[in-house]
Amino acid sequence: MSAVAANGDASAASAEWQPRTNPWLIALSVMTATFMVVLDTSIASVALPYIAGNLGATRDESTWVLTSYLVSNAIVLPASAWFSLFFGRKRFLLVCIVIFTLASVVCGISTSIEMLIIARVLQGAGGGAMQPISQAIMLESFPPAKRGAAMAMFGVGVVIAPIVGPTLGGWLTTTYSWRWAFYINLPVGVIAVFLISFLVEDPPYIRNARPGRIDSIGFGLMALWLGTLQITLDKGQEADWFAAVWLRWLVLISSLSMIGFIVRELITIHPIVDLRILKNRNFAVGCGLYAMFGAALYALIALQPLFLQTLLGYTALDAGLTVSPRGLGSIVALFLVGALVERVNPRLLIAFGFLSFGVSSYWLSRMNLDVSMSSRLPANILNGFGSGFVFVPLITVAMGTLKNEQMGNATGIQNLLRNIGGSIGLSYVSTMLERYAQAHQALMVGHLTPLNPIYVHQLGSVQRIFESHFSPPDALHRAEAFLYNLLLQQADYWSFVDLFYLVAWLCLGCALGTLFFKSVKPARTAAAAEM
Repeated sequence: MSAVAANGDASAASAEWQPRTNPWLIALSVMTATFMVVLDTSIASVALPYIAGNLGATRDESTWVLTSYLVSNAIVLPASAWFSLFFGRKRFLLVCIVIFTLASVVCGISTSIEMLIIARVLQGAGGGAMQPISQAIMLESFPPAKRGAAMAMFGVGVVIAPIVGPTLGGWLTTTYSWRWAFYINLPVGVIAVFLISFLVEDPPYIRNARPGRIDSIGFGLMALWLGTLQITLDKGQEADWFAAVWLRWLVLISSLSMIGFIVRELITIHPIVDLRILKNRNFAVGCGLYAMFGAALYALIALQPLFLQTLLGYTALDAGLTVSPRGLGSIVALFLVGALVERVNPRLLIAFGFLSFGVSSYWLSRMNLDVSMSSRLPANILNGFGSGFVFVPLITVAMGTLKNEQMGNATGIQNLLRNIGGSIGLSYVSTMLERYAQAHQALMVGHLTPLNPIYVHQLGSVQRIFESHFSPPDALHRAEAFLYNLLLQQADYWSFVDLFYLVAWLCLGCALGTLFFKSVKPARTAAAAEM
Protein backbone atom coordinates (compact mmCIF):
# COMPACT_ATOMS: atom_id res chain seq x y z
CA MET A 1 0.00 0.00 0.00
CA SER A 2 2.82 2.38 0.87
CA ALA A 3 4.48 1.85 -2.51
CA VAL A 4 1.20 2.51 -4.30
CA ALA A 5 0.68 5.62 -2.21
CA ALA A 6 4.21 6.80 -2.95
CA ASN A 7 3.70 6.31 -6.67
CA GLY A 8 0.41 8.17 -6.47
CA ASP A 9 2.05 11.04 -4.62
CA ALA A 10 4.86 11.21 -7.17
CA SER A 11 2.39 11.23 -10.03
CA ALA A 12 0.33 13.97 -8.37
CA ALA A 13 3.44 16.06 -7.72
CA SER A 14 4.48 15.65 -11.34
CA ALA A 15 1.02 16.68 -12.55
CA GLU A 16 1.06 19.79 -10.34
CA TRP A 17 4.64 20.80 -11.21
CA GLN A 18 5.11 24.02 -13.15
CA PRO A 19 8.43 25.47 -14.38
CA ARG A 20 9.84 28.52 -12.68
CA THR A 21 10.45 30.27 -16.03
CA ASN A 22 7.68 31.75 -18.14
CA PRO A 23 6.49 28.83 -20.31
CA TRP A 24 6.35 31.04 -23.41
CA LEU A 25 10.10 31.66 -23.11
CA ILE A 26 10.61 27.90 -22.78
CA ALA A 27 8.51 27.44 -25.91
CA LEU A 28 10.70 29.90 -27.82
CA SER A 29 13.90 28.13 -26.77
CA VAL A 30 12.85 24.60 -27.71
CA MET A 31 11.14 25.77 -30.91
CA THR A 32 14.47 27.20 -32.07
CA ALA A 33 16.08 23.76 -31.84
CA THR A 34 13.10 22.04 -33.48
CA PHE A 35 12.99 24.46 -36.40
CA MET A 36 16.68 23.82 -37.09
CA VAL A 37 16.21 20.03 -37.17
CA VAL A 38 13.05 19.95 -39.29
CA LEU A 39 14.52 22.51 -41.68
CA ASP A 40 17.55 20.29 -42.26
CA THR A 41 15.41 17.35 -43.42
CA SER A 42 14.54 19.25 -46.60
CA ILE A 43 17.09 22.04 -47.05
CA ALA A 44 19.79 19.69 -48.38
CA SER A 45 17.54 18.05 -50.98
CA VAL A 46 17.82 20.90 -53.52
CA ALA A 47 21.60 21.00 -53.10
CA LEU A 48 22.19 17.34 -54.07
CA PRO A 49 23.21 18.01 -57.71
CA TYR A 50 25.71 20.66 -56.54
CA ILE A 51 27.08 18.33 -53.82
CA ALA A 52 27.53 15.51 -56.32
CA GLY A 53 29.30 17.76 -58.80
CA ASN A 54 31.58 19.40 -56.23
CA LEU A 55 32.63 16.18 -54.48
CA GLY A 56 32.82 14.03 -57.60
CA ALA A 57 30.02 11.69 -56.50
CA THR A 58 27.51 9.75 -58.57
CA ARG A 59 23.77 10.39 -58.30
CA ASP A 60 23.29 7.23 -56.20
CA GLU A 61 26.09 8.24 -53.83
CA SER A 62 24.69 11.74 -53.39
CA THR A 63 21.27 10.43 -52.34
CA TRP A 64 22.93 8.77 -49.35
CA VAL A 65 23.36 12.30 -48.01
CA LEU A 66 19.61 12.23 -47.36
CA THR A 67 19.23 8.53 -46.59
CA SER A 68 22.00 8.37 -43.97
CA TYR A 69 20.45 11.31 -42.09
CA LEU A 70 16.97 9.78 -42.11
CA VAL A 71 18.16 6.33 -40.97
CA SER A 72 20.10 7.56 -37.93
CA ASN A 73 17.35 10.06 -37.15
CA ALA A 74 14.68 7.36 -37.18
CA ILE A 75 16.68 5.01 -34.92
CA VAL A 76 17.27 7.57 -32.17
CA LEU A 77 13.83 9.21 -32.32
CA PRO A 78 11.65 6.58 -30.56
CA ALA A 79 14.33 5.89 -27.92
CA SER A 80 14.55 9.55 -26.92
CA ALA A 81 12.28 9.06 -23.88
CA TRP A 82 14.56 6.42 -22.34
CA PHE A 83 17.71 8.46 -22.97
CA SER A 84 16.00 11.48 -21.39
CA LEU A 85 15.30 9.50 -18.21
CA PHE A 86 18.80 8.01 -18.13
CA PHE A 87 20.87 11.16 -18.76
CA GLY A 88 18.39 13.83 -17.68
CA ARG A 89 16.21 15.45 -20.32
CA LYS A 90 17.77 18.93 -20.33
CA ARG A 91 21.32 17.54 -20.39
CA PHE A 92 20.47 15.07 -23.16
CA LEU A 93 18.78 17.78 -25.24
CA LEU A 94 21.81 20.07 -24.94
CA VAL A 95 24.16 17.26 -25.95
CA CYS A 96 21.98 16.48 -28.97
CA ILE A 97 22.01 20.14 -30.07
CA VAL A 98 25.81 20.31 -29.73
CA ILE A 99 26.25 17.06 -31.72
CA PHE A 100 23.86 18.28 -34.41
CA THR A 101 25.52 21.70 -34.69
CA LEU A 102 29.10 20.39 -34.80
CA ALA A 103 28.09 17.71 -37.31
CA SER A 104 26.56 20.45 -39.47
CA VAL A 105 29.89 22.26 -39.52
CA VAL A 106 31.67 19.03 -40.51
CA CYS A 107 29.12 18.59 -43.31
CA GLY A 108 30.00 22.06 -44.57
CA ILE A 109 33.76 21.48 -44.59
CA SER A 110 33.55 17.95 -46.05
CA THR A 111 36.09 17.23 -48.76
CA SER A 112 34.67 13.85 -49.88
CA ILE A 113 31.27 12.20 -50.14
CA GLU A 114 32.32 9.61 -47.52
CA MET A 115 33.14 12.35 -45.01
CA LEU A 116 29.84 14.06 -45.70
CA ILE A 117 27.81 10.85 -45.23
CA ILE A 118 29.50 10.10 -41.87
CA ALA A 119 28.80 13.66 -40.73
CA ARG A 120 25.16 13.29 -41.81
CA VAL A 121 24.84 10.10 -39.73
CA LEU A 122 26.06 12.01 -36.67
CA GLN A 123 23.78 14.92 -37.54
CA GLY A 124 20.76 12.61 -37.79
CA ALA A 125 21.62 10.94 -34.48
CA GLY A 126 21.82 14.32 -32.76
CA GLY A 127 18.64 15.58 -34.38
CA GLY A 128 16.54 12.45 -33.82
CA ALA A 129 15.73 13.19 -30.18
CA MET A 130 15.41 16.98 -30.41
CA GLN A 131 11.90 17.22 -31.83
CA PRO A 132 10.10 14.77 -29.46
CA ILE A 133 11.97 16.11 -26.41
CA SER A 134 11.13 19.70 -27.35
CA GLN A 135 7.49 18.75 -27.87
CA ALA A 136 7.34 16.95 -24.50
CA ILE A 137 8.93 19.94 -22.73
CA MET A 138 6.34 22.28 -24.21
CA LEU A 139 3.39 20.06 -23.35
CA GLU A 140 4.54 19.72 -19.73
CA SER A 141 5.45 23.40 -19.29
CA PHE A 142 1.90 24.59 -20.00
CA PRO A 143 -1.29 23.72 -18.09
CA PRO A 144 -3.79 21.63 -20.12
CA ALA A 145 -5.97 24.66 -20.91
CA LYS A 146 -3.03 26.42 -22.61
CA ARG A 147 -1.49 23.50 -24.48
CA GLY A 148 -3.39 24.20 -27.69
CA ALA A 149 -2.00 27.72 -27.94
CA ALA A 150 1.48 26.44 -27.05
CA MET A 151 1.38 23.78 -29.74
CA ALA A 152 0.30 26.43 -32.24
CA MET A 153 3.59 28.20 -31.58
CA PHE A 154 5.47 24.91 -31.78
CA GLY A 155 3.72 24.20 -35.07
CA VAL A 156 5.37 27.24 -36.62
CA GLY A 157 8.63 25.28 -36.54
CA VAL A 158 7.31 21.84 -37.47
CA VAL A 159 4.88 22.81 -40.25
CA ILE A 160 6.69 25.75 -41.86
CA ALA A 161 10.27 24.42 -41.78
CA PRO A 162 9.71 21.72 -44.48
CA ILE A 163 8.11 24.41 -46.66
CA VAL A 164 10.85 27.01 -46.14
CA GLY A 165 13.65 24.44 -46.46
CA PRO A 166 13.70 23.94 -50.26
CA THR A 167 13.38 27.69 -50.90
CA LEU A 168 16.12 28.63 -48.46
CA GLY A 169 18.32 25.76 -49.63
CA GLY A 170 17.91 26.77 -53.27
CA TRP A 171 18.75 30.41 -52.50
CA LEU A 172 21.83 29.58 -50.40
CA THR A 173 23.10 27.07 -52.95
CA THR A 174 22.71 29.29 -56.00
CA THR A 175 23.79 32.51 -54.28
CA TYR A 176 26.70 31.19 -52.19
CA SER A 177 27.47 27.47 -52.00
CA TRP A 178 25.81 24.19 -51.00
CA ARG A 179 28.01 24.28 -47.87
CA TRP A 180 25.95 27.17 -46.49
CA ALA A 181 22.93 24.87 -46.31
CA PHE A 182 24.82 23.31 -43.37
CA TYR A 183 26.72 26.32 -42.01
CA ILE A 184 23.41 28.08 -41.34
CA ASN A 185 22.82 25.67 -38.42
CA LEU A 186 25.82 27.02 -36.45
CA PRO A 187 24.35 30.33 -35.21
CA VAL A 188 20.92 28.73 -34.65
CA GLY A 189 22.50 25.93 -32.60
CA VAL A 190 24.48 28.37 -30.46
CA ILE A 191 21.34 30.41 -29.73
CA ALA A 192 19.37 27.24 -28.87
CA VAL A 193 22.06 26.02 -26.43
CA PHE A 194 22.18 29.43 -24.72
CA LEU A 195 18.40 29.70 -24.33
CA ILE A 196 17.82 26.14 -23.16
CA SER A 197 20.70 26.29 -20.66
CA PHE A 198 19.06 29.20 -18.83
CA LEU A 199 15.34 28.60 -19.36
CA VAL A 200 14.61 24.85 -19.33
CA GLU A 201 14.52 22.62 -16.25
CA ASP A 202 13.67 18.98 -15.65
CA PRO A 203 10.41 18.09 -13.84
CA PRO A 204 10.57 15.94 -10.67
CA TYR A 205 9.81 12.64 -12.40
CA ILE A 206 12.81 13.17 -14.71
CA ARG A 207 15.16 14.17 -11.89
CA ASN A 208 14.08 11.20 -9.74
CA ALA A 209 13.91 8.65 -12.56
CA ARG A 210 15.68 5.29 -12.27
CA PRO A 211 15.27 3.80 -15.76
CA GLY A 212 17.62 0.83 -15.16
CA ARG A 213 19.65 -0.87 -17.85
CA ILE A 214 18.92 -0.16 -21.49
CA ASP A 215 16.85 -2.72 -23.36
CA SER A 216 19.71 -3.58 -25.71
CA ILE A 217 17.80 -6.35 -27.51
CA GLY A 218 14.85 -4.04 -28.17
CA PHE A 219 17.14 -1.22 -29.28
CA GLY A 220 19.02 -3.55 -31.65
CA LEU A 221 15.80 -4.88 -33.21
CA MET A 222 14.46 -1.34 -33.55
CA ALA A 223 17.66 -0.12 -35.21
CA LEU A 224 17.62 -3.07 -37.63
CA TRP A 225 13.94 -2.57 -38.46
CA LEU A 226 14.06 1.18 -39.00
CA GLY A 227 17.42 1.15 -40.79
CA THR A 228 16.38 -1.50 -43.31
CA LEU A 229 12.93 0.08 -43.74
CA GLN A 230 14.37 3.51 -44.52
CA ILE A 231 16.90 2.11 -46.99
CA THR A 232 14.12 0.11 -48.67
CA LEU A 233 11.92 3.17 -49.06
CA ASP A 234 14.76 5.41 -50.29
CA LYS A 235 16.41 2.96 -52.70
CA GLY A 236 13.43 0.87 -53.80
CA GLN A 237 12.60 2.87 -56.91
CA GLU A 238 16.22 2.90 -58.10
CA ALA A 239 16.43 -0.90 -57.65
CA ASP A 240 13.03 -1.51 -59.34
CA TRP A 241 11.67 -2.71 -55.99
CA PHE A 242 11.17 -6.48 -55.75
CA ALA A 243 13.01 -7.12 -59.00
CA ALA A 244 16.22 -6.75 -56.95
CA VAL A 245 17.15 -9.77 -54.83
CA TRP A 246 18.98 -7.68 -52.20
CA LEU A 247 15.87 -5.54 -51.71
CA ARG A 248 13.72 -8.62 -51.13
CA TRP A 249 16.11 -9.74 -48.43
CA LEU A 250 16.05 -6.27 -46.91
CA VAL A 251 12.24 -6.29 -46.78
CA LEU A 252 12.28 -9.72 -45.12
CA ILE A 253 14.82 -8.59 -42.52
CA SER A 254 12.85 -5.42 -41.87
CA SER A 255 9.57 -7.31 -41.43
CA LEU A 256 11.02 -9.93 -39.08
CA SER A 257 12.89 -7.36 -36.98
CA MET A 258 9.73 -5.24 -36.71
CA ILE A 259 7.73 -8.21 -35.43
CA GLY A 260 10.54 -9.11 -33.04
CA PHE A 261 10.74 -5.52 -31.79
CA ILE A 262 6.98 -5.32 -31.11
CA VAL A 263 6.93 -8.64 -29.25
CA ARG A 264 10.03 -7.72 -27.25
CA GLU A 265 8.69 -4.32 -26.18
CA LEU A 266 5.36 -5.82 -25.10
CA ILE A 267 6.81 -8.57 -22.92
CA THR A 268 9.84 -6.90 -21.32
CA ILE A 269 9.45 -5.10 -17.99
CA HIS A 270 11.54 -2.04 -18.93
CA PRO A 271 11.12 -1.48 -22.69
CA ILE A 272 13.14 1.17 -24.48
CA VAL A 273 9.89 2.18 -26.25
CA ASP A 274 6.70 1.57 -24.28
CA LEU A 275 4.22 0.39 -26.92
CA ARG A 276 1.57 -0.28 -24.30
CA ILE A 277 0.67 3.39 -24.53
CA LEU A 278 -1.06 2.56 -27.83
CA LYS A 279 -3.86 1.01 -25.76
CA ASN A 280 -5.02 4.60 -25.33
CA ARG A 281 -7.58 4.92 -28.11
CA ASN A 282 -7.14 8.61 -28.83
CA PHE A 283 -3.36 8.31 -28.92
CA ALA A 284 -3.49 5.28 -31.25
CA VAL A 285 -5.94 6.98 -33.64
CA GLY A 286 -3.89 10.19 -33.46
CA CYS A 287 -0.70 8.32 -34.38
CA GLY A 288 -2.41 6.72 -37.38
CA LEU A 289 -3.72 10.05 -38.63
CA TYR A 290 -0.35 11.70 -37.94
CA ALA A 291 1.37 9.08 -40.12
CA MET A 292 -1.11 9.66 -42.95
CA PHE A 293 -0.74 13.41 -42.54
CA GLY A 294 3.03 12.99 -42.90
CA ALA A 295 2.51 10.97 -46.09
CA ALA A 296 0.17 13.59 -47.59
CA LEU A 297 2.31 16.55 -46.50
CA TYR A 298 5.62 15.24 -47.82
CA ALA A 299 4.04 13.83 -50.99
CA LEU A 300 2.67 17.26 -51.86
CA ILE A 301 5.94 18.96 -50.88
CA ALA A 302 7.73 16.66 -53.34
CA LEU A 303 5.12 16.82 -56.11
CA GLN A 304 4.83 20.56 -56.63
CA PRO A 305 8.52 21.45 -57.14
CA LEU A 306 8.88 18.45 -59.48
CA PHE A 307 5.84 19.55 -61.48
CA LEU A 308 7.11 23.11 -61.77
CA GLN A 309 10.69 22.17 -62.69
CA THR A 310 10.08 19.23 -65.05
CA LEU A 311 6.97 20.44 -66.89
CA LEU A 312 7.04 24.23 -66.60
CA GLY A 313 10.82 24.75 -66.69
CA TYR A 314 11.11 26.60 -63.37
CA THR A 315 14.46 26.89 -61.62
CA ALA A 316 14.84 25.40 -58.13
CA LEU A 317 14.59 28.88 -56.61
CA ASP A 318 11.49 29.84 -58.62
CA ALA A 319 9.82 26.55 -57.70
CA GLY A 320 10.58 27.17 -54.04
CA LEU A 321 9.18 30.71 -54.22
CA THR A 322 6.01 29.42 -55.88
CA VAL A 323 5.23 26.98 -53.06
CA SER A 324 6.42 29.27 -50.24
CA PRO A 325 2.94 30.89 -49.75
CA ARG A 326 2.09 27.68 -47.88
CA GLY A 327 4.00 29.21 -44.99
CA LEU A 328 1.70 32.24 -44.96
CA GLY A 329 -1.37 30.00 -44.82
CA SER A 330 0.17 27.93 -42.02
CA ILE A 331 1.01 30.97 -39.89
CA VAL A 332 -2.54 32.34 -40.20
CA ALA A 333 -4.04 28.93 -39.37
CA LEU A 334 -1.78 28.36 -36.37
CA PHE A 335 -2.75 31.67 -34.80
CA LEU A 336 -6.45 30.96 -35.40
CA VAL A 337 -6.38 27.38 -34.17
CA GLY A 338 -4.43 28.39 -31.06
CA ALA A 339 -7.52 30.31 -29.95
CA LEU A 340 -10.19 27.99 -31.39
CA VAL A 341 -8.81 24.80 -29.87
CA GLU A 342 -9.89 26.09 -26.43
CA ARG A 343 -13.46 26.70 -27.60
CA VAL A 344 -14.28 24.26 -30.42
CA ASN A 345 -14.31 20.46 -30.44
CA PRO A 346 -10.81 19.54 -31.69
CA ARG A 347 -12.21 16.74 -33.86
CA LEU A 348 -14.04 19.33 -35.97
CA LEU A 349 -10.86 21.37 -36.36
CA ILE A 350 -8.87 18.30 -37.45
CA ALA A 351 -11.54 17.29 -39.99
CA PHE A 352 -11.67 20.86 -41.33
CA GLY A 353 -7.88 20.89 -41.68
CA PHE A 354 -7.77 17.62 -43.61
CA LEU A 355 -10.63 18.70 -45.87
CA SER A 356 -8.89 22.03 -46.61
CA PHE A 357 -5.64 20.21 -47.36
CA GLY A 358 -7.50 17.79 -49.66
CA VAL A 359 -9.34 20.59 -51.48
CA SER A 360 -6.02 22.36 -52.12
CA SER A 361 -4.57 19.17 -53.62
CA TYR A 362 -7.65 18.75 -55.84
CA TRP A 363 -7.34 22.41 -56.85
CA LEU A 364 -3.72 21.85 -57.89
CA SER A 365 -4.79 18.86 -60.01
CA ARG A 366 -7.08 21.09 -62.08
CA MET A 367 -4.26 23.42 -63.22
CA ASN A 368 -2.89 22.94 -66.73
CA LEU A 369 0.56 23.57 -68.19
CA ASP A 370 -0.30 27.16 -69.13
CA VAL A 371 -0.93 28.23 -65.56
CA SER A 372 1.02 31.22 -64.23
CA MET A 373 2.95 31.38 -60.95
CA SER A 374 0.36 33.68 -59.37
CA SER A 375 -2.48 31.29 -60.27
CA ARG A 376 -1.07 28.68 -57.90
CA LEU A 377 -0.98 31.15 -55.01
CA PRO A 378 -4.52 30.55 -53.59
CA ALA A 379 -4.15 26.74 -53.68
CA ASN A 380 -0.81 26.91 -51.86
CA ILE A 381 -2.15 29.27 -49.20
CA LEU A 382 -5.11 26.92 -48.64
CA ASN A 383 -2.70 24.00 -48.44
CA GLY A 384 -0.70 25.64 -45.67
CA PHE A 385 -3.90 26.75 -43.95
CA GLY A 386 -5.18 23.17 -43.85
CA SER A 387 -1.92 21.74 -42.50
CA GLY A 388 -1.92 24.32 -39.70
CA PHE A 389 -5.44 23.27 -38.68
CA VAL A 390 -4.40 19.59 -38.60
CA PHE A 391 -1.20 19.84 -36.58
CA VAL A 392 -2.24 21.53 -33.34
CA PRO A 393 -5.61 19.90 -32.56
CA LEU A 394 -4.33 16.48 -33.65
CA ILE A 395 -1.55 16.58 -31.06
CA THR A 396 -3.92 18.09 -28.48
CA VAL A 397 -6.44 15.24 -28.87
CA ALA A 398 -3.80 12.50 -29.07
CA MET A 399 -1.94 13.71 -25.97
CA GLY A 400 -4.90 15.09 -24.04
CA THR A 401 -5.64 11.93 -22.06
CA LEU A 402 -2.01 11.02 -21.26
CA LYS A 403 -0.09 11.66 -18.04
CA ASN A 404 2.96 13.92 -18.00
CA GLU A 405 5.19 10.88 -17.41
CA GLN A 406 3.97 9.42 -20.71
CA MET A 407 4.62 12.52 -22.81
CA GLY A 408 8.24 11.81 -23.70
CA ASN A 409 7.55 8.26 -24.85
CA ALA A 410 4.38 9.35 -26.68
CA THR A 411 6.02 12.19 -28.61
CA GLY A 412 8.82 9.85 -29.71
CA ILE A 413 6.35 7.29 -31.10
CA GLN A 414 4.19 9.95 -32.72
CA ASN A 415 7.07 11.70 -34.49
CA LEU A 416 8.50 8.36 -35.61
CA LEU A 417 5.21 7.45 -37.28
CA ARG A 418 5.00 10.85 -38.94
CA ASN A 419 8.52 10.39 -40.34
CA ILE A 420 7.71 6.87 -41.55
CA GLY A 421 4.53 8.19 -43.15
CA GLY A 422 6.53 10.96 -44.82
CA SER A 423 9.10 8.46 -46.13
CA ILE A 424 6.34 6.24 -47.51
CA GLY A 425 4.70 9.26 -49.15
CA LEU A 426 7.94 10.37 -50.80
CA SER A 427 8.77 6.82 -51.94
CA TYR A 428 5.29 6.29 -53.36
CA VAL A 429 5.39 9.57 -55.25
CA SER A 430 8.79 8.85 -56.81
CA THR A 431 7.67 5.36 -57.85
CA MET A 432 4.18 6.09 -59.13
CA LEU A 433 5.11 9.24 -61.05
CA GLU A 434 7.13 7.09 -63.40
CA ARG A 435 4.67 4.19 -63.52
CA TYR A 436 1.60 6.34 -64.03
CA ALA A 437 3.44 8.19 -66.81
CA GLN A 438 4.25 4.87 -68.51
CA ALA A 439 0.62 3.77 -68.23
CA HIS A 440 -0.69 7.02 -69.73
CA GLN A 441 1.95 6.86 -72.46
CA ALA A 442 0.84 3.35 -73.41
CA LEU A 443 -2.78 4.51 -73.64
CA MET A 444 -2.03 7.72 -75.56
CA VAL A 445 0.51 6.38 -78.07
CA GLY A 446 -2.28 4.49 -79.85
CA HIS A 447 -3.60 7.83 -81.08
CA LEU A 448 -0.35 8.57 -82.98
CA THR A 449 -1.49 6.69 -86.09
CA PRO A 450 -2.23 7.66 -89.71
CA LEU A 451 -5.79 6.45 -89.04
CA ASN A 452 -6.33 9.34 -86.62
CA PRO A 453 -7.30 12.46 -88.64
CA ILE A 454 -6.42 14.80 -85.73
CA TYR A 455 -2.90 13.37 -85.56
CA VAL A 456 -2.48 13.57 -89.33
CA HIS A 457 -3.60 17.20 -89.32
CA GLN A 458 -1.24 18.14 -86.46
CA LEU A 459 1.64 16.25 -88.05
CA GLY A 460 1.14 18.10 -91.34
CA SER A 461 1.00 21.49 -89.62
CA VAL A 462 4.20 20.88 -87.67
CA GLN A 463 5.95 19.41 -90.70
CA ARG A 464 5.23 22.53 -92.75
CA ILE A 465 6.82 24.66 -90.02
CA PHE A 466 9.99 22.53 -90.06
CA GLU A 467 10.13 22.47 -93.89
CA SER A 468 11.04 26.16 -93.85
CA HIS A 469 14.40 25.13 -92.32
CA PHE A 470 14.90 21.45 -93.26
CA SER A 471 14.38 19.04 -96.15
CA PRO A 472 10.91 17.34 -96.37
CA PRO A 473 12.11 13.93 -95.07
CA ASP A 474 14.03 15.58 -92.22
CA ALA A 475 11.08 17.85 -91.46
CA LEU A 476 8.75 14.84 -91.24
CA HIS A 477 11.10 13.07 -88.84
CA ARG A 478 11.40 16.16 -86.65
CA ALA A 479 7.62 16.69 -86.68
CA GLU A 480 7.04 13.10 -85.51
CA ALA A 481 9.64 13.52 -82.76
CA PHE A 482 8.05 16.81 -81.69
CA LEU A 483 4.58 15.28 -81.35
CA TYR A 484 5.95 12.25 -79.50
CA ASN A 485 7.76 14.51 -77.03
CA LEU A 486 4.50 16.41 -76.59
CA LEU A 487 2.80 13.08 -75.81
CA LEU A 488 5.46 12.30 -73.19
CA GLN A 489 4.89 15.69 -71.59
CA GLN A 490 1.14 15.05 -71.48
CA ALA A 491 1.70 11.59 -69.97
CA ASP A 492 3.88 13.14 -67.26
CA TYR A 493 1.23 15.79 -66.64
CA TRP A 494 -1.51 13.20 -66.12
CA SER A 495 0.69 11.22 -63.75
CA PHE A 496 0.98 14.33 -61.56
CA VAL A 497 -2.79 14.83 -61.77
CA ASP A 498 -3.36 11.23 -60.62
CA LEU A 499 -1.16 11.76 -57.56
CA PHE A 500 -2.76 15.10 -56.67
CA TYR A 501 -6.11 13.29 -56.79
CA LEU A 502 -4.74 10.51 -54.59
CA VAL A 503 -3.57 12.98 -51.92
CA ALA A 504 -7.04 14.57 -51.97
CA TRP A 505 -8.72 11.18 -51.41
CA LEU A 506 -6.25 10.35 -48.62
CA CYS A 507 -7.16 13.60 -46.85
CA LEU A 508 -10.86 12.81 -47.17
CA GLY A 509 -10.21 9.43 -45.54
CA CYS A 510 -8.30 11.14 -42.73
CA ALA A 511 -11.19 13.56 -42.15
CA LEU A 512 -13.52 10.59 -41.74
CA GLY A 513 -10.94 8.95 -39.46
CA THR A 514 -11.54 11.66 -36.86
CA LEU A 515 -14.82 9.88 -36.06
CA PHE A 516 -12.79 7.19 -34.29
CA PHE A 517 -11.60 9.64 -31.62
CA LYS A 518 -13.32 9.58 -28.27
CA SER A 519 -15.13 12.83 -27.69
CA VAL A 520 -12.77 15.40 -26.16
CA LYS A 521 -14.06 18.61 -24.64
CA PRO A 522 -12.33 21.87 -25.58
CA ALA A 523 -9.49 22.62 -23.18
CA ARG A 524 -11.14 25.70 -21.64
CA THR A 525 -14.40 23.79 -20.95
CA ALA A 526 -12.53 20.87 -19.44
CA ALA A 527 -10.46 23.12 -17.22
CA ALA A 528 -13.57 24.90 -15.99
CA ALA A 529 -15.27 21.57 -15.22
CA GLU A 530 -12.30 20.45 -13.12
CA MET A 531 -12.47 23.65 -11.10
